[in-house]
Amino acid sequence: MILSDAAVRRPVLATVASLLLLTFGAISFLQLPLRELPDIDAPVVSIDTRYPGASAAVVESRITQPVEDQISGIEAIKTIDAVSQDGRSSITIEFDIERDIDAAANDVRDAVARVAGDLPLEADPPEIFKANADERPVVWFNLNSTILSPLELTDYAERHLVDRLSTIDGVARVRFGGKRRYAMRIWLDRVALAARSLTVADVERALRNENVELPAGHLESQDRDFTVRLARGYATPEDFQKLVVARGENGHLVR
Repeated sequence: MILSDAAVRRPVLATVASLLLLTFGAISFLQLPLRELPDIDAPVVSIDTRYPGASAAVVESRITQPVEDQISGIEAIKTIDAVSQDGRSSITIEFDIERDIDAAANDVRDAVARVAGDLPLEADPPEIFKANADERPVVWFNLNSTILSPLELTDYAERHLVDRLSTIDGVARVRFGGKRRYAMRIWLDRVALAARSLTVADVERALRNENVELPAGHLESQDRDFTVRLARGYATPEDFQKLVVARGENGHLVR
């Protein structure tokens, strides 16, 4: 044998080679990773629906239960974890490890779309996103400015930061905290409403029907085509003051 002959003729070389093999073996053994459980992320899809002003019982009966009944028939579901809180419904669906996460998310979107018409009109559209089982916020960025207002900071973050952060490899979701939206608050006089036989629902109905921008068609001529726009969105207090809420008994308009 070549190895045995070399070891007999050169005992020092054989000893050094053996010591090197033992040293490399010991180092490799100490650095060998050992896990009791494999590092596997199960396919998880979450459904988040907000219903401002609703109690947990209402959220459970009007949102969580209908959505849960609709998605329960999806293939390869392992567990469904539903939580109903005041103003919010959160449903987490874990699929079998063999299930493709993209296909599972599409099936969940299709199921939620079938039940979306039965949800309350006041509720926000359900948000469906893919997430890992151990997803947690990793980093928070705080925006502060001595020039921009909170509304302007929110607009800047949505226009310039969200898309850039979402495209970073490994980022699953970008969340907003403390964002500000432009809104108009209307304070109602209950005495004036009662004097005119009106309710809060009447005012709400008028706002929903009138404070919208609807397509008005288009005009065609030999040389030009025009798209007709009906601007009915209210933006100032004066616009809301002109809103017709109802028509009185003698035909006068209640604004």
